[in-house]
Amino acid sequence: MKKFIALVFILISVTLLAQTKPLTVDDLWAMKRIGSFDISPDGKSILFSVTIYSIEENKGNTDIYFVKSDGTDLHPVLNSDENESDPKFLPDGKHFSYNYKGNIWISDLAGENRKQLIDLPTGSYGAVWSNDGKKLLFTSKVYPECTSPECNTEKDKKKEKSKVKAKIITELMFRHWDSWRGEKRSHLFLYDTQTKEITDLLYKSKFDVPPIALGGGYTFSPGRDEIAFCMNESGFLATSTNNDIFTIKLSGINKKGKKPYTKISVSKGNDTSPVYSPDGKYLAFLSMEREGFESDKLRIILLDRKSGELINLSDNFDFSAQNIVWSPDSKYIYFTAANKIYNSIFKVNVETKKFSTVLETRVNTGLTLSHDGKKLFFKQQRSTQPYEIFSISANGKNLKQITSVNAALLGEIEMNEIETFWSKGANGTPVQSILIKPPFFDPQKKYPMIFLIHGGPQGHWTDDFHYRWNIQLFASKGYVVVAPNPRGSVGYGQKFTDEISRDWGGKVYTDLMNAYDYALANFEFIDKDNTFAAGASYGGYMINWIEGHTDRFNALVCHDGVFDLESMYGTTEELWFPEWEFGGPPWESRELYRKWSPHMYVKNFKTPMLVIHGANDFRVTEGQAFELFTSLQRMGVESKFLYFPDETHFVTKPQNSKLWWNTIFKWFSDHKKEK
Repeated sequence: MKKFIALVFILISVTLLAQTKPLTVDDLWAMKRIGSFDISPDGKSILFSVTIYSIEENKGNTDIYFVKSDGTDLHPVLNSDENESDPKFLPDGKHFSYNYKGNIWISDLAGENRKQLIDLPTGSYGAVWSNDGKKLLFTSKVYPECTSPECNTEKDKKKEKSKVKAKIITELMFRHWDSWRGEKRSHLFLYDTQTKEITDLLYKSKFDVPPIALGGGYTFSPGRDEIAFCMNESGFLATSTNNDIFTIKLSGINKKGKKPYTKISVSKGNDTSPVYSPDGKYLAFLSMEREGFESDKLRIILLDRKSGELINLSDNFDFSAQNIVWSPDSKYIYFTAANKIYNSIFKVNVETKKFSTVLETRVNTGLTLSHDGKKLFFKQQRSTQPYEIFSISANGKNLKQITSVNAALLGEIEMNEIETFWSKGANGTPVQSILIKPPFFDPQKKYPMIFLIHGGPQGHWTDDFHYRWNIQLFASKGYVVVAPNPRGSVGYGQKFTDEISRDWGGKVYTDLMNAYDYALANFEFIDKDNTFAAGASYGGYMINWIEGHTDRFNALVCHDGVFDLESMYGTTEELWFPEWEFGGPPWESRELYRKWSPHMYVKNFKTPMLVIHGANDFRVTEGQAFELFTSLQRMGVESKFLYFPDETHFVTKPQNSKLWWNTIFKWFSDHKKEK
């Protein structure tokens, strides 16, 4: 009988195994993507947004769902053909605000009795409610000189009707990431639900709230007497990371033509994310010390609102804090931080400055706390699961998954959990790498390897389910994937992050090649004769550097990569980045730009390369790809150019993504050595 039961169990296991399959591009786009979420005041209910994509229609649609905090009663609340997003509970717990057709609306929890709350021709976004529900903060992009909605409407109509589309540009930061900035600026507005009055808090200001980059945030004080927000007042925005924290006394907001706000941060670096303590004693925010460095350590700073003293809580913590949340008793701050291959949850005792770990593993974000302070809610992902909503007790116990919106689809897919290994980098420094084995892995076989290089360069590979550079999808075609975190990576202490600046092809290159050599020497299942490398942005830069410095790989893929550092400086938008990384503009630091520029080593190019670029990438502009592809072709190196006229630094359209993946896989397949 026992033998019979064992046989049945084996047959069932084999059947279940046969039903699973490798991850596909179609599966990737079929995943439901959880966006923002909010917890009801009583902690019993959750509202969250979900985006579902259609490859056929080549677009996505965002809806709002409800679920109880114990995971039951999951159902859509708003799911029209239009996008509904950014749900926020009102303090009464019976209604919520959301964004619909470009403005803020309000609804009950049944998705009924919907009405438009804000009606501005310039739109309204980013609702933040006061704790009594009587006031609302939001942002809208307006012409600074306009003092009425009618003025903005008239200017927009005039521009739309004009047959002349030329632009007259008088200052830098005229475009950013993937869009032209134009004449409008994002202003912070206050709405009074009782008087229906809307007030532009940045009356006639040329500055943006939130700032164009590196964070933001705005909030009410618990006593509703003050507002804090983040803004950059620099007169030369292209070189400035100097976002600051400002406050406005609500009693003085109607003084038109006068500057109603006060700057409270003092660092010349990036200050962001203000949050008041529930008792009103402190205003906490995140702060970088170094001017012009976008990847400096984010410290937790407290402003004592009575004395004006600024207190640094992060002296003994070597990671960058994010997503700070106060405990109800104002004794602790919870936050997340990159921690090796994870994004962990930590807390700090405000009085003792003692840090402790609440949850180390996985990638956690969107942290919020129940009103009684007993339970943390957040989104969590790992390489085998997209973001879902989780909770955990404030003491780090009782981790619970609340949503499982992709459970059925994930049950059909065979994926292996990540593994990691450490190798010695430059100067013997330990370097961690992620390793993913292909589905249905057989240790007796040998598999080709894909070596992935992350962007940033101050970024890192994590245990995540990425929708563009998905490590499981790279492995799905029968590849071992190795993804190292070399110098410059975050989550390994600020010194490790710092050690790539002004050294782009130095220690980091040694770190990477040592990790590659270690993998080949220590994992017998890797086919040494079939290895490939791919990277984007800085990762693309490193692919170009590799092209001129080693012939280790069968073929390479460069996505939106830097090729000529000097010409890149003149076409990118955030000038603070190259000026920090290379010690100033090219005319002041020519030697360093040329030392680390891949275009200086074209004579060594020989490895087949696939070049990919988007026309609307303003960070690493398309000219970099044109120069690279021209050089490859002129040198007689086998090369192919995949050009997207409708994409940016990222490939975001479903059908373009499918072409991207299929082209990369074919490129690798075409360059495998047959045995």
